Amino acid sequence: MHATPSIHTTALAAPAAATPGRRVIDAPTRMFHWLFALSFLGAYLTADGESWRLLHVTLGYTLAGLLVFRVLYGLLGPRQAGLGLMWRKLAGAPAWLRSLTQSRSLADINWRQGQNLLMALAVVALLLMVLPLTLSGYATYNDWGDFLGGDWLEEVHEFFGEAFLFVVLAHLALIAGLSLLRRKNQALPMLTGRIAGKGPDLVQKNRVWLAALLLLAVLAYGGWEWQQSPNGLISSKTWNDAATGQAHDED
Repeated sequence: MHATPSIHTTALAAPAAATPGRRVIDAPTRMFHWLFALSFLGAYLTADGESWRLLHVTLGYTLAGLLVFRVLYGLLGPRQAGLGLMWRKLAGAPAWLRSLTQSRSLADINWRQGQNLLMALAVVALLLMVLPLTLSGYATYNDWGDFLGGDWLEEVHEFFGEAFLFVVLAHLALIAGLSLLRRKNQALPMLTGRIAGKGPDLVQKNRVWLAALLLLAVLAYGGWEWQQSPNGLISSKTWNDAATGQAHDED
């Protein structure tokens, strides 16, 4: 005669099977990541054309503001969000590079550490490049080149914009490669904040309220810039001038 599982046992088993995994990234860090990515994407796509100039500048300033938030959160926030974790990973780069020459075979090399080093290097490079990118953009927007001579400020801004894009693409390629190598979606934790597996959460407090405040701050700043601009962030003046010129040409 088979024993029937008790209701109490079944109730305990159900939540265990539905466990979403361990939380490893909190909500503010994930919100920063996606706002940072979207701001750069928008700024890059609106880099050319006078009609998009104010939107481009606003997105650039948003990048700078997000950088300030990330630095403050890295200093004052939880340990898991600390920027020191990435610096410590990078500090292990010399020892790892030495291991490449000292290892007898490829199997002896800690490839996972190398992958983590590349990931940390890409993230740190992106954060560091925001400062020269936005400063050169600010100088170009305010025509500082007229006083400093030449168009070199604009060229500096374009250089850092292209360098930023290169690192972003390398970062995405690394994530895709690691996802295939490890047979696990490496980008998913930045969406859900969790990784599969048993064990305690590395992040005890999700701080959804702070992520919501960050999103509201970015939207409020964009709305304020839109309100301050007589023609909005996307000006139709250039389009109207182009249409008028085309009409005159046809006449």
